[in-house]
Amino acid sequence: MRKPDDRARFDAAIAAIDAANADDPNTLVVGATSGPKELVHARMMTGWLEVLDPDADELQHLAARGHHLRRWTSPRDAYPEGRAGYLRWRAAAKQRHADELGALLRAEGYDDAAVERVASIVRKDGLVASKGAADPAVQVHEDALCLVFLQTQLLGVADQLGEPETVEVLVKTMRKMSPRGIAAAAELDLDDRGRELLRDAVAATEASAG
Repeated sequence: MRKPDDRARFDAAIAAIDAANADDPNTLVVGATSGPKELVHARMMTGWLEVLDPDADELQHLAARGHHLRRWTSPRDAYPEGRAGYLRWRAAAKQRHADELGALLRAEGYDDAAVERVASIVRKDGLVASKGAADPAVQVHEDALCLVFLQTQLLGVADQLGEPETVEVLVKTMRKMSPRGIAAAAELDLDDRGRELLRDAVAATEASAG
């Protein structure tokens, strides 16, 4: 990570984000780690950001840490079932996260330009399925999100949808990822079922690209 312009301000912002996410009543267990879901998720995002872009700046780190700020307060089931309802929920969630994170950052002393930059990463501005993102920071953010998804939700999705549908989900996921992100996915510590699903998705992605 590049040195923050103001280390104390950055540390205070990270602490405020973590304190907000620590209120999550849901628990996430990943390997030997467990804790409030969004707090664990946010720290995993930070970990992947550091792997994918060791020179990421402080605004990228703030976006990674706060991208799902208090997500449990607007659950998916508050919107209608089906794809249209999902897309409405996802769009509203991204904007709400950006707005609430922006208010938190302003309270810690970040100016409007910094807040808008963080918000653009959180909203994933410019990211297009099958084309990725023109903004490298947005692409790294999306890669990190996809990797956390694979670590935390892959098998649950497979149990819910079945394996053929899960492969379709993974293909759509990989179309948003960079080659570096896909390479990192191939190195994940998954069980046999997870590795097979991922291999099938990679094969399907390559076949469709060819």
